[in-house]
Amino acid sequence: MNKYAGRGFDKQVKPSFFMKYIQRFMRFFFHLLYHPFVFTYDLVAAIVSFGKWNDWVFSILPSIIGTRILELGHGPGHLQRILLNRGLFAVGIDESAQMGTLAKHRLGSSHNLSRALAQQLPFAVKSFDTIVATFPTDYIFNAHTLSEVMRCLSDGGRLIVLPVAFPKSPLLKWLYKVTGEMPDDLSESVKSRIRSPFLNAGFETEVEIVEVKSSWLLIVIAKKV
Repeated sequence: MNKYAGRGFDKQVKPSFFMKYIQRFMRFFFHLLYHPFVFTYDLVAAIVSFGKWNDWVFSILPSIIGTRILELGHGPGHLQRILLNRGLFAVGIDESAQMGTLAKHRLGSSHNLSRALAQQLPFAVKSFDTIVATFPTDYIFNAHTLSEVMRCLSDGGRLIVLPVAFPKSPLLKWLYKVTGEMPDDLSESVKSRIRSPFLNAGFETEVEIVEVKSSWLLIVIAKKV
């Protein structure tokens, strides 16, 4: 897309100008959603996914290995509930204190949640068989995050990341496009860019496109070798 140049801008550069401020607004919006307005999270997630949000999140379940599972960014706790119901040792961290309160209320006394950053995981070496992150922000590509994940994974353990869903609905495609959440296509070059930080961190990495009823899901499986 054309970049703004010169003192004015014409029709060709308006989308770029528009997208720039939409993305700023979305960052502010997500801050509100994860902190003071956390009580609206489930409603907003359901609206933007046409009720498919939890289906998208649960799509990573078949890729989980072992019994000790850490979730980065546990959010409102839906995935934690599923993991616990399966008899797994499930642990979750989140940066947001408000989100932690919401998830603890949902899970009751069965929760094992902490407020922490992925770049400084408060766990011992080789504590987990699988670490998962669904719809994380850019922290998941950070070298410090990936170094900490590598440290906390057991040998042969997996990091599973669901960074984005590509909705089939034309309206949702447009919405995700203007908010910067959706690339132009699902080409090998896109997969390569997403795979690169995990490879650089020493993981054996695959990027899969999983088709579900309403969308395509991009899932990263990064193995500690």
